[in-house]
Amino acid sequence: MRLASFKTRDRDSYGVVDGERIIDIGYRLASQYPTLRLAVSGLGPRAIEEAAQASEVWHRASDIQWLPPISDPAKVICVGLNYRAHVIETGRQPPSRPLLFTRFANSQVGHEAVLRHPGVSERYDYEGELAVVIGRRTHRVTEAQALECVLGYTCFNDGSVRDWQEHSTHFTAGKNFLASGACGPWIVTADEIPDPAALTLETRVNGETWQRAPVSDLVFTIPYLISYCSTFTELLPGDMIATGTPGGVGAWRKPVYWLKDGDVVEVDISAVGVLRNRVAGAG
Repeated sequence: MRLASFKTRDRDSYGVVDGERIIDIGYRLASQYPTLRLAVSGLGPRAIEEAAQASEVWHRASDIQWLPPISDPAKVICVGLNYRAHVIETGRQPPSRPLLFTRFANSQVGHEAVLRHPGVSERYDYEGELAVVIGRRTHRVTEAQALECVLGYTCFNDGSVRDWQEHSTHFTAGKNFLASGACGPWIVTADEIPDPAALTLETRVNGETWQRAPVSDLVFTIPYLISYCSTFTELLPGDMIATGTPGGVGAWRKPVYWLKDGDVVEVDISAVGVLRNRVAGAG
């Protein structure tokens, strides 16, 4: 099942993507569950699927504006230096524990939305990532049980303003410029992806592949990350963990490449989908 959030002409809603149709279930459930995050928390994926089967309201993709699948996440936890090839290209050693930082909800846009160039810096970079979406309250879960807590997976672009990222050791400033990152187009539920390590991630800039890696190249596996994060915080339905980016980011290309007006970035993950955004607003 593919779960999405979107905007119609008169309202925000959410539903299930079925081929070229987006089945709208938010129109019936919004009074009690205004967002997909709240529907996941209150109903769970099975009831959401049943609501989609009963719904007679649907939209064409051309008639909606995609929003980040979880438009109002309580937490977005990001992992730095978590692909071996990316660690190597930076000249560093693999971390002994996950390097974590957070993104704010308004730093993300949906599929086909414009990525806002920061303007105050030319060093705007892309980072294609696989994001894990939590499906139930999760606290101090073991690695062996961690995948049972996953709602599904989505594509993520951890757009980074590199000089601002280096203002401190925690990356936060460079990772949270308004509308600098993206997420989507939808969440593919975990029942369709039993082993996320078997996925392949590819990032294209203007149609050219600049990142490509198997998710199995992660330094810290997805079960480990869920277990680790749930040790210090309670993960809630709709919380996301962005699992890190492979080698090939613009900052380490030769020559270096910074995103500019008109660039199109696509994050393509097998069995998940393609997240596509255009950059605008430089200068």
